[in-house]
Amino acid sequence: MSDDLQQSFVLQLKTNQNIIHKICRLYTNGEDAHKDLFQEITIQLWKAFPKFRGDSKFSTWAYRVALNTAITLYRKSTRSVKTVDYETQQYFISNEDYNYEEEERLKLMYKAVYQLNDIEKALIFMYLEDKDYQEISETLGISEVNARVKMNRIKGKLKKILNP
Repeated sequence: MSDDLQQSFVLQLKTNQNIIHKICRLYTNGEDAHKDLFQEITIQLWKAFPKFRGDSKFSTWAYRVALNTAITLYRKSTRSVKTVDYETQQYFISNEDYNYEEEERLKLMYKAVYQLNDIEKALIFMYLEDKDYQEISETLGISEVNARVKMNRIKGKLKKILNP
């Protein structure tokens, strides 16, 4: 990978790393698992970056790679994550400390979201990130109408979970 491409990747990743942290928070239960998933998503983004054509925004592409990585890894019965020695790379991205205390007020919401299936989690996550239905449909590979219908159903599910 050329130096320019590496620098571009580092800049894009630094700008969008909160997306990855939030996905990690949705699909993991502890700090160690969060860090492992963050590292694996970063590696998958790194591997795929030379093929990124720019047809969509980097953040949309990163959502798709991160969600696919998280869903794939955590659907497997073995929870071990095969990693690559990424520290040998010249432009290593450090994992900034993630402040779990800030997320404390969202604990009930996360608890409710954990009860959703993988696709529902991805959809509600993007909705809460103020992504429009067009971007949600592109990222998840479903139609806009389907995204809207699913979102309405998810809202109903969450209301039932949060207000039994």
